[in-house]
Amino acid sequence: MVRHGEPSTGSGPETGSGTSAVPRRFACKVDDLEPGTSMVLPGDDSIALFRTEAGEFFATGDTCTHEEWSLGEDSDLEGDEVVCPLHMARFDLRTGKALCLPATIALQTYTVVIEDGQVFVE
Repeated sequence: MVRHGEPSTGSGPETGSGTSAVPRRFACKVDDLEPGTSMVLPGDDSIALFRTEAGEFFATGDTCTHEEWSLGEDSDLEGDEVVCPLHMARFDLRTGKALCLPATIALQTYTVVIEDGQVFVE
């Protein structure tokens, strides 16, 4: 088992928004999400799953905290950061922290677990 994107334990815009108590959910097979891409998990929670160019997986809230824009459907990955194309808000995928204006509120983060070639979000 490999764990990616260990969530932060703090709250608020400075330290990240921590985790939400969601049950483990199957997201995809590892090979289904190419490096440098993202997807949105269907369901009640709006969660985006990202795979960096380095192959690491991270999960955050899908909606940019500055404007209502899907980061999983339309964003740019730069290293361990996601950039919202609407107004260029930038977030740290590891902590959810908003890194520049116009965003000031962190994204919710979730733990990603990889088992037997399958990706789960919890």
